[in-house]
Amino acid sequence: MSGISSARRLSAALAVLGCLCTNASAQEAFKEFKQLDGSVKMPKLNAFVAPDGENSAARSLKDVSLEAKMTPQSSPQQQGLSWYVFSPIAGTDGKLPLVASSKGGSASFHLMPGDYFVNVSFGRAGVTKKLSVSETGETQKQTMVLDAGGMVLNAVSGSDVRIPPDELSFSIYSSEAKDDGERGLVMDDVKPNTLVGLSAGTYHIVSEYGEVNAVIRADIQVEAGKVTEATIQHRAAKITFKLVSDAGSEAIADTAWSILTSAGDIVGESVSAFPTMVLAEGRYTAVARNKDKIYQRDFTVAAGMNTDVEVLMKQQQPQEVDRRQPAQQLPLQMPQMRQTQSPQSQPATSNQQPLPTYEQLAPTAGDEGDSMD
Repeated sequence: MSGISSARRLSAALAVLGCLCTNASAQEAFKEFKQLDGSVKMPKLNAFVAPDGENSAARSLKDVSLEAKMTPQSSPQQQGLSWYVFSPIAGTDGKLPLVASSKGGSASFHLMPGDYFVNVSFGRAGVTKKLSVSETGETQKQTMVLDAGGMVLNAVSGSDVRIPPDELSFSIYSSEAKDDGERGLVMDDVKPNTLVGLSAGTYHIVSEYGEVNAVIRADIQVEAGKVTEATIQHRAAKITFKLVSDAGSEAIADTAWSILTSAGDIVGESVSAFPTMVLAEGRYTAVARNKDKIYQRDFTVAAGMNTDVEVLMKQQQPQEVDRRQPAQQLPLQMPQMRQTQSPQSQPATSNQQPLPTYEQLAPTAGDEGDSMD
């Protein structure tokens, strides 16, 4: 991309790796990316209804030329614009009739003398003005300023691990919170490397990687006439779980999985031989249930380190440190898994002691023991 200025690092606690503003002409910058085909929601112009042919009568039509700029100083935008011309007189349904429309860059319309409302939008940025077409003389070319720019979002896992686009989604919110504390949604389900047209300003971005708990938030500024490229850094990794009889053996089918945080909260569940989940970095416990037995293993997720976690159908699990932590076998009937507080107890080691309950095995928020990979 031509004319890229120096990268701006946003203060979002490592959430954004880099933010580049493209300073070249808008049309050149916008050609680099697939653009979302969306129009801004306009107050009182919430439907486009064709008129009853009043403009098709054999009357004197006037040529009207329209152009739009991202900023007052920029050149006219030649792509990505949507134009709508409305009659100012509402129809029987209470809506303003749509007289003409066009998509692309600058537009030219043949209109009867009279008053109109003209709206031009670029993505979610738009502006509306009143247009008067005189019966005599020519109508001067109309120039509308959008005060808008573009945003392109991407994300990586860890420092530089590329995330498949179909596993990523972004939501764009206004930066200001409402009275109820909620932010206004501007656009949701935005895919990576997609150009979004926005009015100049600061926006709150929510990036979701996978469907579990890998969520990052960042505030990103859009400048008029520029394309802002932001790469968000997810502190997460993709983990595949397997219940096996021996290390490296085939995964056992018909296994029910529950993934718990170190505080004992369930973040993911699945019934599969080898489910895959995207998890934020941290400590977890994998609980596998197969037939009448339940096994568990503690593990740690490191950002960008996609890996497999094998749970052995044995008393002893693979170790990442010298201290060993045995796997536990529990009866089929198990209490609620969201229990976060439990009495202290020792694992059963002989037939003279009863098997521990699930609450006794679930990790607690204060557990400082070593985790296993």
